[in-house]
Amino acid sequence: MDLFGAGAASRTKTRNIWRFGDNRRRQRQCIEQTQTVAAEKTRQNFSNMASCSCKISPIIPIFVAFLLVLSVSPVAAEPADPVPANQTFRPGEELQKLNWTQEKLRKINKPPVKTIQSPDGDLIDCVLSHHQPAFDHPNLQGQKPLDPPERPKGHKPTGSVSESFQLWTIGGESCPDGTIPIRRTNENDILRASSVQKFGRKARRPAMRAVRRVRRVRRDSTSSGHEHAVGYVMGDQYYGAKASLNVWAPHVVNPNEFSLSQMWVISGSFGDDLNTIEAGWQVSPELYGDNYPRFFTYWTTDAYQATGCYNLLCSGFVQTNNKIAIGAAISPTSAYNGGQFDISLLVWKDPNHGNWWLEFGSGLLVGYWPDFLFSHLRNHGSMVQFGGETVNTRPNGFHTSTQMGSGHFAGEGFGKASYFRNLQVVDWDNNLIPLSNLRVLADHPNCYDIQGGINSVWGNYFYYGGPGRNMRCP
Repeated sequence: MDLFGAGAASRTKTRNIWRFGDNRRRQRQCIEQTQTVAAEKTRQNFSNMASCSCKISPIIPIFVAFLLVLSVSPVAAEPADPVPANQTFRPGEELQKLNWTQEKLRKINKPPVKTIQSPDGDLIDCVLSHHQPAFDHPNLQGQKPLDPPERPKGHKPTGSVSESFQLWTIGGESCPDGTIPIRRTNENDILRASSVQKFGRKARRPAMRAVRRVRRVRRDSTSSGHEHAVGYVMGDQYYGAKASLNVWAPHVVNPNEFSLSQMWVISGSFGDDLNTIEAGWQVSPELYGDNYPRFFTYWTTDAYQATGCYNLLCSGFVQTNNKIAIGAAISPTSAYNGGQFDISLLVWKDPNHGNWWLEFGSGLLVGYWPDFLFSHLRNHGSMVQFGGETVNTRPNGFHTSTQMGSGHFAGEGFGKASYFRNLQVVDWDNNLIPLSNLRVLADHPNCYDIQGGINSVWGNYFYYGGPGRNMRCP
């Protein structure tokens, strides 16, 4: 990880506050009774946790949960208007949704030995490493994280790794040895999703179209809403990839949109058997409830249908590091015409055991994806992709103003545009080598574009990004 200067962008923590009517006394009583039961369940679930100064937020009313998926604009907290006639209150369905939410929280949130309050409002739980969600998987039950594997040949970490690149660490707090930091999920996080079942997962169809566009099959990003500016290589067998990318805090205008920068290792027929391993940074108000850029991971083995998830929100990725909280906010970030802050990511397949490992910065191992999670990636990747992605919901019938990267076009160059640099791949013999035949593609270049290059310092690189809506992108 390289720090080229200071320059953190200010951020505003956003919150959705929902209103509901007060003219239905019986519904209100039903809600209060259910809320009391849920709150009691929550207290029981965490009764065995180690004491800390942080408190779990109370369960919000069920009716608020119902309105949460139907409304997008914040309003006053006090009730004012009656419930609209077309919104039928179904206490049985809402009780079931609340039960599903609580069950999901029980699976994700493990009893901590210590809890740390982050300045951005997150609670970071220090959980025993063998109690993390990955070990709920039948193939991992009763096991412990593996020891670090051999690094790829030609990998030369330089400098030291900063342990304070995430907001939760700036107060000097840390998780003890033998534990890992996990961002605690709360009920609001789950209720922002379109459904409890879809929480923590990417949508299927847009992701498939993204890959197909890169393969120059049929471009159809208008209907999917996902737009890309990417560099990629294909046509060989890939056993990993490495890149450095600068971190920004792009503006995301709609709670249902996101902006991310990441790298993908991909394999499969690009149908229902698509396998991906993904890592990078993202701004996602729906997933996290704010506009901070956050370090994330993802995986799927069936084209984002039933398998995979972000971060540690399901059984899959095994974390081995007690200094990085996957899903936590990154700080500092790059500043326009100022200091640039970039991070390095390395993903590679352990030649001895076959697991896919993730390294952050200059030698800090984050963890691994077990090889049994995958079908095609159990062998190797067939494509590696780097770049940016946004979601365009076309608010008010116009292209979104959600930014990609720095929010500026590639032509503005260093200090102003986002970049990926020193792009490399891992070959069949575990050698880290420069890319050959890097291709670049922007599916909406008037909104977000990309420009590639190569030099002796940055090797293969590209600038990318844009503001979204502008005179050439209505």
